[in-house]
Amino acid sequence: MNFALILFVLLLVSGAIWAADTLVFRKRRAANAKDPWWVEYGASFFPVILIVFVLRSFIFEPFKIPSGSMIPTLLVGDFILVNKYTYGIRLPVINKKIVDINSPQRGDVMVFRYPEDPSLDYIKRVVGIPGDKVAYQNKRLTINGQPVETQKVDDYLHPERFYYSKQYAEKQGETEHRVLNDDDAPGFIPDAAQFPHRADCLYNNAGVVCTVPLGNYFVMGDNRDNSRDSRFWGFVPEANIVGKAFFIWFNFNDLKRVGSFR
Repeated sequence: MNFALILFVLLLVSGAIWAADTLVFRKRRAANAKDPWWVEYGASFFPVILIVFVLRSFIFEPFKIPSGSMIPTLLVGDFILVNKYTYGIRLPVINKKIVDINSPQRGDVMVFRYPEDPSLDYIKRVVGIPGDKVAYQNKRLTINGQPVETQKVDDYLHPERFYYSKQYAEKQGETEHRVLNDDDAPGFIPDAAQFPHRADCLYNNAGVVCTVPLGNYFVMGDNRDNSRDSRFWGFVPEANIVGKAFFIWFNFNDLKRVGSFR
């Protein structure tokens, strides 16, 4: 369901009703006459829909985390806010950038339209920016030939599944975050798709090495062995970017989750 399109249509309809009533029909009604039902409902909703549309399209948009691919940074059921303008101002519905502000940086948690099905929104961490050579070999990440700074920390207990994953503190630029690995998961990518610019990637028994094309980004989940990401379906085009996730505003199961994350 394209909620942005539905909201846009509601905005146009309610705005048209409001404008028609303000400019034409209100002047023709008697001073004490009651507003018709279509004016009472349609025109009264217009300012509310307008505010929601502007906030959601240009400032912040809420999302709910549906899967565990970003554990331990984001958990299933986290409600997050996404900054819609930090990577540039885009026209709603068609998602065309009209004002360039910033570009995604390594370490950012980014929401984007899934390249294989743009009707779906995905969330992953930016690992490679245009021009980077990203290597994920034997479950270790290097960027442009330099190993990403990684330190082993306490294993992570998955509370609902009652098993442990190895946990590492990983630092990219100024961003430090946690990532998970499972010993029993293979390092190689068994079923990579035939995606655009696939020739820029080399798959082997240890994993994958990719050179990120211009205008594209390489993303991965923090739950490395339980995430289908750029290793499997390729790069995220700049045109697919939605915004930067920056805040957990609610979680029904754990109110302590409320707050910012990295």
